[in-house]
Amino acid sequence: MTLHQDNFALAQSVLLQPYGLTVSDLSRVFDEINAYRADDADLYFQHTRAEGWSLEEGIVKAGSFSIDQGVGVRTVYGDKTAFAYSDNIHMEALLDAARVTRDIAPKAKTRGVKVTSQTIVAPYASNLYSARDPINSLTSDQKVALLEKLEKQARAIDPRVTQVMASLSAEYDVVLVVRADGQVAADVRPLVRVNCSVVVEQNGRREQGFAGGGARNDFNYFTDDLLAEYAAESVRQALVNLDAVAAPAGVLPVVLGPGWPGVLLHEAIGHGLEGDFNRKGSSAFANKIGQRVAAKGVTVIDDGTIEGRRGSLNIDDEGHASQRNVLIEDGILKGYMQDAMNARLMKVKQTGNGRRESYAHLPMPRMTNTYMLGGKHDPAEIIAAVKHGIYAPNFGGGQVDITNGKFVFSTTEAYLIENGKITRPIKGATLIGNGPDALTKIKMMGNDMALDSGVGVCGKEGQSVPVGVGQPTLRIDGLTIGGAAL
Repeated sequence: MTLHQDNFALAQSVLLQPYGLTVSDLSRVFDEINAYRADDADLYFQHTRAEGWSLEEGIVKAGSFSIDQGVGVRTVYGDKTAFAYSDNIHMEALLDAARVTRDIAPKAKTRGVKVTSQTIVAPYASNLYSARDPINSLTSDQKVALLEKLEKQARAIDPRVTQVMASLSAEYDVVLVVRADGQVAADVRPLVRVNCSVVVEQNGRREQGFAGGGARNDFNYFTDDLLAEYAAESVRQALVNLDAVAAPAGVLPVVLGPGWPGVLLHEAIGHGLEGDFNRKGSSAFANKIGQRVAAKGVTVIDDGTIEGRRGSLNIDDEGHASQRNVLIEDGILKGYMQDAMNARLMKVKQTGNGRRESYAHLPMPRMTNTYMLGGKHDPAEIIAAVKHGIYAPNFGGGQVDITNGKFVFSTTEAYLIENGKITRPIKGATLIGNGPDALTKIKMMGNDMALDSGVGVCGKEGQSVPVGVGQPTLRIDGLTIGGAAL
């Protein structure tokens, strides 16, 4: 039996068999849905267990454990979607939910989507992660010991460390997608994360630093060396900010560091490349397929097939295999990220980007791991080419308006570049610009493309999903810096 078949068998044992259901029984639900014409319909079953621990000042301050399960029933008529969900997976609850989704159906006598009782197990492109349960990979005592080790490592680095907050979380997700056309897909999704936050103090000044990471894996992913890396990085960031001066204000060239700064790419550009915004014409990238939207050499990819990555999925939440999608190639817009409904309405292929937060939410086009490919320049060469500007290797939060691409991002670590050298750390710098415009102002791309450490969370229409970001060192000319004039 393949891993894929194992996942399918596990999903049935968790989500159907305890309630006396089989996949073939679910044709009754689709019969209810399809009393009137429907273009598409699916059932999304989900069982989720989640656990979290946090340690502060050597004391366990919080611990949580939750179990949630249920089913979402979706029916699509043209560009209309009817949706109902239940935390009760019994047949009567499913039939009730199906009847609710018929309410917006056009009163047509002909049927749309063909309902079949035949089970067709959808293939995976690959098996990207283990189905091991991360919650059971360590005992409770071992999880606390992991956090204690992280705290001790951080405190041992520098006597100016006054506070350490360490936390971990794990999630074990079993999903089963059943479509009206008989397609069935299952996935078992582990997810772990560890965070370290420190406060340092010197001469009455206090600053904070943060580091962490995660993957679709179990807790054995966090080796002693990796924990030491998180501790060292969080302390380093905090100590840098102790010496930071006020950021300058004005229009300057900005050099973005590799890896996590790709969150700017994700927010300012990635959301604008999601299919629903472009179908509705509300994205700054709408109707620009085949046009130049970025500088030469700029290639942006959304790839849900990278092994073990936080944003990766064997299947999306509509049961389609994840894909590697080239969005922008050498500056030319090639396509958008699509779920099934938007792909059908735009008369293009779906791209495996239909994602939802849980069974209680509708799927929509969402990013997975979104990154920019590297270029030919050495990072030191990029810095040396800037006479007066800013180097930003770490970011905090940001906002973007996808209708026009305008964004505002705050830096958590930044430096002045003076005469081709990184000099003084600065504090309070915000980057202000326009995503589509910034793409055309990319002047140099490093050969050091990196992905983030596994901490990305993407929000859209009230839904949150895990994602990955990445990019090489980038020089962008003409960004507005919000700060205090020197």
